[in-house]
Amino acid sequence: MYHVYTEKDYSEFSKTLVGEFTDLEEAMEKARKSIENRPELRYIVEETDGHVNNYGELITTVIAESD
Repeated sequence: MYHVYTEKDYSEFSKTLVGEFTDLEEAMEKARKSIENRPELRYIVEETDGHVNNYGELITTVIAESD
């Protein structure tokens, strides 16, 4: 599962979930379109396999992010 987020000014508080995808190509396309013509935003694509840590938080790995 891939999660696509947008973020403003590298702030964790501005992180917004755009969507969840099973296909990486779809996730990347949505990520690029979500920041198109919006220079203040950047995207982050994370992958998860459904496992959680001791605190019950989903374990994710960052796959891609914009500059």
